[in-house]
Amino acid sequence: MKEKVIQEKIIQYLKQLPEAWYFKTHGGMYQAAGIPDIILCYKGSFIALEIKKSGGKTTKLQEKVLRDIAKAGGTAAVVYGVEDVKRVIQQLQTEGW
Repeated sequence: MKEKVIQEKIIQYLKQLPEAWYFKTHGGMYQAAGIPDIILCYKGSFIALEIKKSGGKTTKLQEKVLRDIAKAGGTAAVVYGVEDVKRVIQQLQTEGW
């Protein structure tokens, strides 16, 4: 499955969450490189999602940005589908906002 299809499914899921705000980043010459694909605020928690297709790998720069977000107190994850996004959110709820 292509990343774009996975991304569309994730966005459809996020649209159903009443306490979520998100945006899809669009890489280009005016955006810093390595920024995750989706930036999400859910119930006050900052979440950055890097979308990959099955078997896809992050670049070194993407890995650094994800580490930097986590170091700053946000949640940063590589996701391969909607189920991974659900797990990230569930883990935040389990840890207790």
